[in-house]
Amino acid sequence: MDKIKNIIQSSIDVKTKTLDDDKLLQTVSDCVNVIVSAFEKGNKVLFCGNGGSASDAQHLAAEFSGRFYTDRDALPAEALHCNTSYITAVANDYSYDVIYSRILKGIGNEGDVLVGLSTSGNSKNIVKAFEMAREKRMTTIAFTGSTGGKLKQLADFLINIPSDDTPRIQESHITLGHIICQMVEEIYFAENND
Repeated sequence: MDKIKNIIQSSIDVKTKTLDDDKLLQTVSDCVNVIVSAFEKGNKVLFCGNGGSASDAQHLAAEFSGRFYTDRDALPAEALHCNTSYITAVANDYSYDVIYSRILKGIGNEGDVLVGLSTSGNSKNIVKAFEMAREKRMTTIAFTGSTGGKLKQLADFLINIPSDDTPRIQESHITLGHIICQMVEEIYFAENND
């Protein structure tokens, strides 16, 4: 029982640190505004990650393209790893490091938003994706752990969770991701249903 309680408390502690970080919370608010603006201009939001972060990327993309709280139109969002034929072909023929940058070169447009999830902030394929997004004049949002890693220098917006513990970081990523989805849905559809 104590072990379970300690793990839960650790998760709470990371979220409490997040709650007390006004700069981080302002960044989350800024990301909401950037995504709403992108959708209003007809742009899309693309997500990428590896492993558990890929699952979170897919989860958050589905919250936009499906629905969050309200019955509303789909929003243009997708996770870039969902085409396994593409991923395995490019990883085999080129390199796993370019799976995201290559697809962005093909489908990314100026004004689109790229959201990359990497607890270390150093995943090579996410770093290369952010470099390509910069070339394409896309806005970039990085969800990372405490240091931000290499993505810190490449991201327009850095959501760096105050932890170095991968599971606790990922739990906070999905919490803040859900907050962004909820607020984007509320603001976008309130403004576009008048």
